[in-house]
Amino acid sequence: MKQKPSAINIIWLSLVLIATVTAAYTGRMDEVTKASFDSAKGAVTLAIGLIGPMALWLGIMKVAEEGGLMRIIARGVRPLMVRLFPDVPHDHPAMSAMIMNMAANALGLGNAATPMGIKAMQELDKLAYEKGTATNAMCLFLAINTSSVTLLPLGVITVRAAAGAASPAAILIPSLIATAFSTCVAIFMAKLLSGKQPIMEQTIYEAEGAEEVEAAVDVANLVPPGKAGRIFIWLLIAAFAGAVMYRWMIAPPSSLLSSDSLNTLSSWLIPVLISGLLIFGYFRGVKIYEALTDGAKEGFTTAVRIVPFMVAIFVAIGMFRASGAMDILITILSPLTEAVGMPAEALAMALMRPLSGSGAFGIMSEMVNQAPDSFLSFLVSTMQGSTETTFYVLAVYFGSVGIRRTRHALPAALCADAAGIVVSVLVCNLWFG
Repeated sequence: MKQKPSAINIIWLSLVLIATVTAAYTGRMDEVTKASFDSAKGAVTLAIGLIGPMALWLGIMKVAEEGGLMRIIARGVRPLMVRLFPDVPHDHPAMSAMIMNMAANALGLGNAATPMGIKAMQELDKLAYEKGTATNAMCLFLAINTSSVTLLPLGVITVRAAAGAASPAAILIPSLIATAFSTCVAIFMAKLLSGKQPIMEQTIYEAEGAEEVEAAVDVANLVPPGKAGRIFIWLLIAAFAGAVMYRWMIAPPSSLLSSDSLNTLSSWLIPVLISGLLIFGYFRGVKIYEALTDGAKEGFTTAVRIVPFMVAIFVAIGMFRASGAMDILITILSPLTEAVGMPAEALAMALMRPLSGSGAFGIMSEMVNQAPDSFLSFLVSTMQGSTETTFYVLAVYFGSVGIRRTRHALPAALCADAAGIVVSVLVCNLWFG
């Protein structure tokens, strides 16, 4: 029985053909041609730029994995994850990798979340019944990622603070409401659209005794540090705690709850997370340098593997924008959106957000700088903080494991994006209107 083409085939082809037809009428064929080459170049440049972060974080994940942190975390949230992902064994590495990815997304740690998400996809692919086809677990995981559960949209708050907004962090609660709703829609749609699937391959990770054997092997390879090493690390931890107290004491009281303190928090999160995971591995007896370099090797091969997928997505989006099709679409839809409380200017942000992260961020920054305390500024800031770049996430995550048949992942993710935009409009009208 022949498989039907996935939604991404139709959407990608439509973007390219509509861009070409539109350019024929608007006279922008030169711009579209240039955009196709520039977008392809930009995709490769971005993929190369991902090699470093991927190598770093996949290496750190390897340290945490060998130290047993993944199993510890998986046991803590096992009841929820088992209900969400019944096809994935509760003690499989994919479970803990997905949890780490979601936690990083919630904290706004995009540089850490992407490599962790790729690690989760690679582990899920080991359970796939049919290689190259997204499983139900993959589709649900991607939909949750594109709904972007972000507790602290620090990047947006930073832009608002730089623009001189009276309350840069005022979008925090509206963004949280919108992103929570979009995540619920993502889960609901992924479950609704998923059909019955053959049982995942159990030969790779099956027997209950396998966990005991694996744990025994891990323990045999661990070499806990001596007393001097433990004392040295604890002294460093104490010194860091002293530095935190010192910074707290010298900071003016008025700045403790300001946007500057949030910016400081964001800059501290990554180093603290890196150090914490490495210390955990060290105390557990992991050979951290060897483990990190072994894990980092995966970053290079993964970055090369996602290049074709990113080139395809970026070229289609670049051609669509350069042809003027995006402007025409905004003009057609603006009467409908204004009737429900969305300014026409915000429609550009709503359409751009699933397509281009940098494009959406640029639109948001421009609108915020023009009028930082306006309703439009609040609305686009909330949209930026509560939705994700769907096509980029799809290209990177599925591209990392060679998924070509995406099944219901894209429809579920786009429904979540739409829900996030609609709720952002409703909440902002109630909150700031």
